[in-house]
Amino acid sequence: MTALRRVANLPAVAGTLLIKGYRVLFFWLPSSCRFEPSCSRYTEEAILKYGLLKGSWMGARRIARCSPLSAGGLDPVR
Repeated sequence: MTALRRVANLPAVAGTLLIKGYRVLFFWLPSSCRFEPSCSRYTEEAILKYGLLKGSWMGARRIARCSPLSAGGLDPVR
């Protein structure tokens, strides 16, 4: 990986570190996500695949769909 690509990837890395921090801080809460992978894992994968802006937007849309009335199920990052 070139130095330029590593620098360009820093926002995505920072975003995924925030998500991992969220998981560490709130590990004691029961998982209420109805989807697989969980909403935080989905957002992390989307950020790594599409970058911070688009990945965060995809994660926000996914979290908005995650409710008790949702059927849930398998919903991988595409």
